Amino acid sequence: MQYWLMKSEPSAYSWQQLNKDGKTGWTGVRNFQASANMKKMQKGDRAFFYHSNEGLEIVGIMEIAKEYHPDPTDKTEKFGMVEVKPVAPVPTPVSMKAIKATPALKDMVLVKNSRLSVQPVTAAEWKQVCKMGGVKG
Repeated sequence: MQYWLMKSEPSAYSWQQLNKDGKTGWTGVRNFQASANMKKMQKGDRAFFYHSNEGLEIVGIMEIAKEYHPDPTDKTEKFGMVEVKPVAPVPTPVSMKAIKATPALKDMVLVKNSRLSVQPVTAAEWKQVCKMGGVKG
């Protein structure tokens, strides 16, 4: 299993909305590096849901429900999407400030390239963030 972090501004699409919807297509990604990361995702992989711009914190855990396929919102047909579904909330949201203050997370892509909207997370980083957020298992 691989781990990821995916960002969305809460005013555009929030963790609460994903829970209400039950699943969604992660559309609108127009960055080649973020798109390349989505191409590597496999069904069953896990991803943190990160509220960007407003909140700046990891608030939930998602599962990749459908692998990379064409994004109908991209008229250029250069970019694709994956489908995600909620798994569990993070009981204690993990802020960017807390992540930056944790030595074990100093090399996390979120710290080094905070603008990238879809990014890999190592197994050790995943475990550390889950511990910080009070995620069991």
